[in-house]
Amino acid sequence: MLLRRLFSRALFLLAAAVAFSASAQVPQPPEVAARAYLLMDVTSGQVLASKDPDLAVEPASLTKLMTAYIVFDALKTGKLSLTQTLPVSERAWKMPGSRMFIDPKMQVPVEDLVKGMIVQSGNDATVALAEGLGGSVERFVQLMNQQAKALGMNASGFKNPEGLTEAGHTTTARDLATLATRLMRDFPDFVPYYAIQRYRYPGTPAANDTNRNLLLFRDPSVDGLKTGHTSAAGYCLVATAHRAVPALGSGPQGQRRLLSVLLGASSENARAAESQKLLNWGYTAFDAVRLSPVGEPLVSPRVWKGKAEVVKLGRPEGVVVSVPAGEGARLKTEVTRPEPLVAPLMRGQAVGILKVSLANGTPVAEVPLSVLETVEESGVFGRAWDAVRLWIQ
Repeated sequence: MLLRRLFSRALFLLAAAVAFSASAQVPQPPEVAARAYLLMDVTSGQVLASKDPDLAVEPASLTKLMTAYIVFDALKTGKLSLTQTLPVSERAWKMPGSRMFIDPKMQVPVEDLVKGMIVQSGNDATVALAEGLGGSVERFVQLMNQQAKALGMNASGFKNPEGLTEAGHTTTARDLATLATRLMRDFPDFVPYYAIQRYRYPGTPAANDTNRNLLLFRDPSVDGLKTGHTSAAGYCLVATAHRAVPALGSGPQGQRRLLSVLLGASSENARAAESQKLLNWGYTAFDAVRLSPVGEPLVSPRVWKGKAEVVKLGRPEGVVVSVPAGEGARLKTEVTRPEPLVAPLMRGQAVGILKVSLANGTPVAEVPLSVLETVEESGVFGRAWDAVRLWIQ
């Protein structure tokens, strides 16, 4: 009898240990009151949690993230300038929904239109930018869909630049996460516009000057990005936060950025509260682990027929992975790559994948590795000698 009790006790403890281990390895996200959502660790590039991320939904004013992407690209390449003024057409002036209240008598600087589009979610500002850059709204929408394809947003279709309800104007949480992360990566100089809490163009009503992203006023680590609302879409929010993580290093490389995409909440306050819940959970349920510093190689394997004997493989921004809290010390890593590696190997060329797993084999992440420094071909004698050595091997 005693032996049976001891055996039962041992089975109970084993089951409890297994359950604890499983829960530690796969954190369960909180209940989130939304039609769909996705939480991404931008620093590591990993999706931490999601619900119906590929569900086709109306994006409402989250559409303006794509409009902004195209405008920022034009500013970066010199097609537009922030000080350049654009006219306000009758079409822009008469836009329904949220506005910055500009009119056809005005010539508005591009920077003010950008602020009006982002802070006030102005449909009039958005149309003025679309017409000024594309020549017409219809031509600008073509640019939006071309850019969506270029970014890999294969489930998205845009019908207008501002986000008002229109048949076929849909996207997904996953596509919006792709757009938001690329916007922040490609145009870091313009991202601070999304943190502006209040803005009003001179001569327009003062009652319309407050950013609708409530998290900008509640959480100092939040610095964007965009709200959206229509009766069909519900209340939506793409929110991003960056918090210091000493284990990642000091300065900018010590910052860990998360991004939440929340679609179809019931109210303005609900979308903020549910987004905050997701962000907080992401920071506490997962740890960020740096596997290689910024600019440093993760591995340096042998290279043949090259002017250098090894090639540096890694990521220019370093390698960071997100792991369940407390599991960082028990990671297993494996690099798969072509063998042999033969020069020339060009900087940025994809060569190999880093596979990261927990101690029990549960996959954590797969990180593409690239060449950090070009390895040129050696001279004719060096190539011939390495050819002989390769043949012998």
